Amino acid sequence: MPASTIADIRTITCSPGRNFVTLKIVCEDGTYGVGDATLNGRELAVASYLADHVAPCLIGRDAHRIEDIWQYLYRGAYWRRGPVTMSAIAAVDMALWDIKAKRAGMPLYQLLGGAAREGCMVYGHANGETIDDTIEAARDYAAQGYRAIRLQAGVPGLAKTYGVSSDRYFYEPADADLPSEAAWATHKYLPSVAPLFAAARDALGWDVHLLHDVHHRLTPIEAARLGKDLEPFRPFWIEDPVPAENQQGFRLIRQHTTTPIAVGEVFNSIWDAKQLIEEQLIDYIRATVVHAGGITHLRRIAALADLYRIRTGCHGATDLSPVSMAAALHFGLSIPNFGVQEYMRHTEATDAVFPHAYRFADGMMHPGDAPGLGVDIDEALAETHPYRRAYLPVNRLEDGSMHDW
Repeated sequence: MPASTIADIRTITCSPGRNFVTLKIVCEDGTYGVGDATLNGRELAVASYLADHVAPCLIGRDAHRIEDIWQYLYRGAYWRRGPVTMSAIAAVDMALWDIKAKRAGMPLYQLLGGAAREGCMVYGHANGETIDDTIEAARDYAAQGYRAIRLQAGVPGLAKTYGVSSDRYFYEPADADLPSEAAWATHKYLPSVAPLFAAARDALGWDVHLLHDVHHRLTPIEAARLGKDLEPFRPFWIEDPVPAENQQGFRLIRQHTTTPIAVGEVFNSIWDAKQLIEEQLIDYIRATVVHAGGITHLRRIAALADLYRIRTGCHGATDLSPVSMAAALHFGLSIPNFGVQEYMRHTEATDAVFPHAYRFADGMMHPGDAPGLGVDIDEALAETHPYRRAYLPVNRLEDGSMHDW
């Protein structure tokens, strides 16, 4: 058999502080690649999809045929798209690109056309129970060289607020064996955001980009109101202002505010983003390499967005492993319409399981110049961190009815 023939495929599930699913594809000559298959709160569904349905179909295939394998897994499944299927395809795609770049003896971004910039600007998460707490955290990020900072603060009158954690740097919302419940009140939230941005501009000036995540919680007209409230402070974006199932809602937001809009971390395919991009209803597309079908498919989404002057802003929370972070950086470094990359630090335990070459300096990250993705998995160490069931929270309004988390 040719040296590039796929000889073995392993699915590795571990929890070094949170759950990750990693795919390892090994060729006949021992060359291997890794891919991230993590779907927060539904990890075992993807692990089973890979082990029981995908792996048997790939043994004996040529690992170099990345596009053909992508089409085989997507078109051949009949039941297309969805987070489980697309996360599984993404893991295969990442691993195959890792193998191809290792065989070429170069970092992946070189195979994708080479570097289009010196590094990828990233944003950090400044959060706190109060505005003063958040501003203190934001000052810390600015001192570290961050050029873009996301601001999240507690909402007066609510016991718990999305994005506010007990640790300044590490935030993992999937925190319970069964879903925890939080309360939400839009009328308490909306008046709290503009004062946060006003305080941040006073403290940080105008040379730092400021971002905010709404997390799909508003109606279109409420999101429009928030956008207008924030216009004097020139936010880099407001993220996920409304649920994206009804994409016409973004048209209403556009009619009322010039605040830039970012959306797409829960998108699975180009079809989820097509209308938003073609009608120029968003400014940043946040689809991820792991949930949107891998590097192969994310490049298609970015190419479509580039036609409409829309830039990328890929999701990069800690529910994506260092494998995804590496892939996102190779992708972002190589495309013409990169905007910004979310960067949440992983714990020391996670970094030990996934040794990597990417690095941070002066507000930007670079994937490094190791062949392939430049990230690996220590399987022996991963075995010491067994899977632990963990769910994302759910949200209820103050009257007890369900709301978007």
